[in-house]
Amino acid sequence: MPEPRFLLLSDVAAELNVSDSQVYHMVRSGELPAIKVGGRGQWRVERAMLERYIEEKYAETAAWVRDNPLAEREAD
Repeated sequence: MPEPRFLLLSDVAAELNVSDSQVYHMVRSGELPAIKVGGRGQWRVERAMLERYIEEKYAETAAWVRDNPLAEREAD
């Protein structure tokens, strides 16, 4: 059975190992693209958008690590 195209915010939170409220903030701030569906306006995140978000975070982290190298400890 194929994976669902759209994920609940709780599913996204489980995938990223963060809280539901963190994912809600990411969606509401526009950091993580999502849509509202149904009469009650429930949030859904497309799996492809989540994967793209993860790839972007890997790239941002790699750039940060490159620009912020660990300082070498001085030899005693």
